[in-house]
Amino acid sequence: MIEAVIWDFGGVLTTSPFEAFARFETERGLPADIIRRTNAANHLENAWAKFERAEVDLDTFDALFAAESQALGAEVRGKDVIALLFGDLRPEMVEALRRIKQSCKTGCITNNLPANATGSAAGRTLYVAEVMALFDHVIESAKIGLRKPDPRIYQMMTAELGVDPKRCVYLDDLGVNLKPAREMGMTTIKVTSAAQAIADLEAATGLKLG
Repeated sequence: MIEAVIWDFGGVLTTSPFEAFARFETERGLPADIIRRTNAANHLENAWAKFERAEVDLDTFDALFAAESQALGAEVRGKDVIALLFGDLRPEMVEALRRIKQSCKTGCITNNLPANATGSAAGRTLYVAEVMALFDHVIESAKIGLRKPDPRIYQMMTAELGVDPKRCVYLDDLGVNLKPAREMGMTTIKVTSAAQAIADLEAATGLKLG
């Protein structure tokens, strides 16, 4: 029996930033997927990882990301990437979260940016706060200095919720972030669309969410 559902935020409760990355690359004449490839290279210790753990400031991140992307074929400034990050809420996913909260504990593990990152809160504060209030516990990478896929961040969440990982569902849009949760015994769902995620959640929990 599932006792808790744990969610990623960006790309799960919001639309994926990957679409914005692709548009930016096309508009600038950049190699396809240069942003995603830069994010994926040395993903535990690259500029992105350091920024989400709040180990570097915005200007340092901007320069590091530019150097890393240049090494892969084309310079992209880190500050330009930040502007592309924030998608729109998926209302059907928020409704699914509301319904799940009636029966299960809920948590959110999000790799996010330091609060002073350019544009990180612009236009998002109210609606993000409303959604975040639906979680019993939230873990933000920039506040604790750990980020997914470090196994400790998932262990922290299950400890806070007081649940056995084998009785948890975890949703994320990145396979690399699902692997540690799965290895702990969680049921994992890779989110590719709201409809797919809700169908998989219904199957995992036995709840009617649509």
